[in-house]
Amino acid sequence: MTIRPRATGYPGYSETHPRTELTACLARKLVGNACATWGLTEEATQATALVMAELISNAVRHARGPRVRVIVDRPTDDRVYVAVVDRAPHRTPEMRTPDDGAEYGRGLLLVDTLSDRWGYDVLGPAGRPWGKRCWAELKSGAL
Repeated sequence: MTIRPRATGYPGYSETHPRTELTACLARKLVGNACATWGLTEEATQATALVMAELISNAVRHARGPRVRVIVDRPTDDRVYVAVVDRAPHRTPEMRTPDDGAEYGRGLLLVDTLSDRWGYDVLGPAGRPWGKRCWAELKSGAL
């Protein structure tokens, strides 16, 4: 685990893991540890962990490469930021409305419901991107 110390404010956390379904469990644990360190409520911790798990699930299902980077940060008193970095810059998240019987396709709807805002950033030079960061911020209402 990497902990980014700061002169003021809250520490940020990040880890690199294999791009497998087991990483969702590890990322939820990282969220739980960070939220406990920050003194956040159980409700906030659960919402943040669920958003992180959905971002990981999308990376496992749609990205490429053997590893992902998970990030948990608290940029301000009233916000928690979670992100997943993968090596698939051209496979960007797309919110869909799944069919009633569909097994998949509801993850981003859940992320959209639980977070204040979410999105993605393509990483690397414009002509040769190497990856993307999918992120979400949860606002004080959930904290």
